[in-house]
Amino acid sequence: MTSVKQHHGVPTDLSSCHTSLVGGYVIEGHVPVQDVERLLRERPTNIKGIAVAGMPTGSPGMESPDGTKEPFEVVAFGADGRTRVYRSVRS
Repeated sequence: MTSVKQHHGVPTDLSSCHTSLVGGYVIEGHVPVQDVERLLRERPTNIKGIAVAGMPTGSPGMESPDGTKEPFEVVAFGADGRTRVYRSVRS
């Protein structure tokens, strides 16, 4: 999977456990569906993909039985390797 991530320009520090290609964008990690929907609706040209690094508790697929959630950021990354916060998710 490392070569797939590298081929699609996923920054090493944003690399996670899942990589998807959706509508011409790279989706890396446990990204909430509303952020994918926003990306596909807005179709920004300066973004190659969005990512959630690691596996934060409370992110999609990482829900906790007691409802515990930790804050995390959905990060946008460009073909030039630049990153920016796409959305901050708070508990």
